[in-house]
Amino acid sequence: MSDDVTPTLVSINETCRLTSLSRTAINRKRDEGSFPQPVPIGTRRIAFVRSEVLAWIEARIAERNTKRAA
Repeated sequence: MSDDVTPTLVSINETCRLTSLSRTAINRKRDEGSFPQPVPIGTRRIAFVRSEVLAWIEARIAERNTKRAA
């Protein structure tokens, strides 16, 4: 079990599930610098910091709410 203090890594598949984005979309956003960068966990494997992905999602929601209020 993890808490808010302990960083948790999630796979690309879990990241896709959390964001509803495809791998291609996530990779495109990473290349643009508009998505959290992954953590290498093996020679050919990456993971994302769960809290960073959740913060990215929250920022999208806040952006939507700001545009709606304008």
